[in-house]
Amino acid sequence: MDINVQELRDRLAAGEKFVFIDVREPWEYEEFNLGAQLIPLGNLMNSMWELEGHKNDEIVVHCRSGSRSGMAQALMQAQGFSNVRNLSGGVVAWKDAFGDTKP
Repeated sequence: MDINVQELRDRLAAGEKFVFIDVREPWEYEEFNLGAQLIPLGNLMNSMWELEGHKNDEIVVHCRSGSRSGMAQALMQAQGFSNVRNLSGGVVAWKDAFGDTKP
């Protein structure tokens, strides 16, 4: 199940608790980020053990456009994570909706 930028912005503004992961590359994260934990897609499989305690927690993944985070979502679901949501449109959609405004 995906999440859109408006819902994500509202939930971040409300201080809701969920695991928030950015699967882009470090240089992309440095240019602009939403404050998520950076785990590049290429490192995700080797970092999955760090997330073991969150198998049943809500996890929101995002990337630039939603493609890499869609792959991350599938990888995590295959590893038994039950509530992984992909940010539709990623950072591109965020910037379209809110400009360079951070959460």
